[in-house]
Amino acid sequence: MEQNFLISQESLRAVLKPIEQAHGMPNASYADKDFFPIERDNVLGKTWACIGFASDIPSKGYAKPIDFMGLPLVVLRNRKDELNVYHNVCSHRGRKLVQEETKVQGMIRCPYHSWTYDLNGGLRGTPHIGGVGVHTAEGFSCEGNGLREIRSEVWMDMVFINLSGDALSFEEHIAPLEQRWKPFWGESGLTEIRRSNSESGLEIEVNCNWKLAVENYCESYHLPFVHPALNTYSRLEDHYNIEQDNRFAGQGSLAYNLAETTGTKLPTFTEWPDDKLKHAEYIAVYPNVLLGIQADHAFAMLLEPIAHDKTIEHLRVYFVGDDATDDACAISRTAILESWRVVFDEDIAAVEGMQQGRSSPAFQGGVFSPVMDGPTHHFNRWVAQSLHDAQSG
Repeated sequence: MEQNFLISQESLRAVLKPIEQAHGMPNASYADKDFFPIERDNVLGKTWACIGFASDIPSKGYAKPIDFMGLPLVVLRNRKDELNVYHNVCSHRGRKLVQEETKVQGMIRCPYHSWTYDLNGGLRGTPHIGGVGVHTAEGFSCEGNGLREIRSEVWMDMVFINLSGDALSFEEHIAPLEQRWKPFWGESGLTEIRRSNSESGLEIEVNCNWKLAVENYCESYHLPFVHPALNTYSRLEDHYNIEQDNRFAGQGSLAYNLAETTGTKLPTFTEWPDDKLKHAEYIAVYPNVLLGIQADHAFAMLLEPIAHDKTIEHLRVYFVGDDATDDACAISRTAILESWRVVFDEDIAAVEGMQQGRSSPAFQGGVFSPVMDGPTHHFNRWVAQSLHDAQSG
C-alpha cells in the first residue's frame, strides 16, 4: 500500500526552490502528530541519527534502553567493551526486554518467558520451549533468533545509528566535517577531548518540534534580539554562514572570547592555530546533532524528538586534555557550562513561539532572508529532499 506522507510534492518543490523564491517546510511537518513516525522512517531513519552518548554507558556489561521516536532500542556494552545497539524486544513474543539502565549480571532475561540473551545479542536460553523441562525444540535454533542489531557507530562520544541500514558508511558521512575542522584542531582534536564527571552537561525540555531547534541553531540572525549578552562579545557582524555537502550547516564566529568575558582559563587544543584562537564554529549535523568547537572546549547537543511538539536537548561539554578535568579547572568548567545554559535557555521562547505559530493557517512555511537565512534554508532543503526521495522511491 502506498504510504501517505501528509505533505504534497508541490509543497516540497516550494522548499527546494532557490532561497529567494523558496518557502519553508509546511505546518504539517511540525504540527501533525501523524507525521512524526513518517519522518522517523524517511528522514532520520535514512541517515545517521544520534541516540545518546557513549560515556553514558560507563562500563562493560552495561545496558541502557533508548526510545527512538517510539521505537524501543537498547545500547549494550559487551564484556570486550564494545558498544552495540539492538531493538529492545524479545524475539519470542516481542516483549520489551530492558526497562531501565542497569549493569547486567550474567544474561539479559526476558520477564515474560525467561528467554535469555548475552551482551552480544545472542539468544542463549529458551526454557521449556520443547515442553516442561525440555529446553530445546526440534527445528528451532537459537542461532539467528537473537536480538536484531542496528547499524551503529561512535564518534566524538556520540552514538549514531542508521535505522534503514542502507546509508553511506559513517566514515563517508562524517568526513566532510572532519576535513572542515582539521585546520582548527588538527589530527589530534578528537583524541584530546575529555568529559568531566561534573560541570559537563544539562538537559532542557522544549515544547517544539526538533526541526525548529535545528533551524534556530543554524543561523545567527536572531543573535542581537534573543542573546543580547552573547552579542556583546560575539556580535552578529562577526559571524559567517556555513553550508556544506547537504549534510550540515551553521555559523561561525571570528570573535569568540568567552574565556576573557568569564575570566576562565582552560587548556586549548594542541594544534589549534594561534591566529584562530578567537574563531569558533557552530554546526548542525543533520539530522539531530548540534556541535560547537572553540579553542578551549567543544560541545555536542543531541536533540531527542519526544513527540511532534516536544524535544529534549541533551548537552555535553568536552574539555581539552587531562589537565582540564582537574579540580583546579572546576571553576572555569562551571563558568563555561553556565554560559551555555544561559544561551540555550534564551532560545526556548523563540522555538516554542515558532511551534505555536505552526498552528496558524496564515503561515505555511514562511520565507527566507537571502543573506541571513542560508543555513536554515539549507536544512529545510535537506528535509524536503529526503521526503521527496522517499516518496519518489
